[in-house]
Amino acid sequence: MSNTIIEIREIQPQDNAQMEAVIRAVFIEYDLPLVGTAYADVETPKMYESYSEKKEVYYVVTIDGVVEGGGGLKPLSGLENEVFEIQKMYFSNRLRGKGFGKKLFKKCLKKGKSLGFNRAYLETIPKLKEAIHIYESYGFTHLKGPLGNTGHFNCGIWMVKDL
Repeated sequence: MSNTIIEIREIQPQDNAQMEAVIRAVFIEYDLPLVGTAYADVETPKMYESYSEKKEVYYVVTIDGVVEGGGGLKPLSGLENEVFEIQKMYFSNRLRGKGFGKKLFKKCLKKGKSLGFNRAYLETIPKLKEAIHIYESYGFTHLKGPLGNTGHFNCGIWMVKDL
């Protein structure tokens, strides 16, 4: 694996199908709810187009040019001027456990702050304990209910962090 090239970069149009496949595979692997989650989002098949507005960005992680994960951020619907949401952060089992989730998470937090937001928000599913632990280690605190209007009624874990 010494000649392997791993890159974190902004998503390109040709990455859509690979990123969609990663997202959908994680839901199946972890037996997560398919409705009311990123699995059913209309954005999932067209991630490049879905993160093309001002103050939005989506990054992918590639191994030898193949998309193996990603994550992005958008202004939180209903609180657009102050809060951004970290969204659709999913990694294939080929990429998990190698520290790239943390690198990408830090990159999203830094980018959100540079875009002028003062809080970061995220939603996740209780079964994703590894991810929740990472979020807590970065100072995210649990909320009793959701912020904004994400449409993800099956998440169950809501977290926020002041920047």
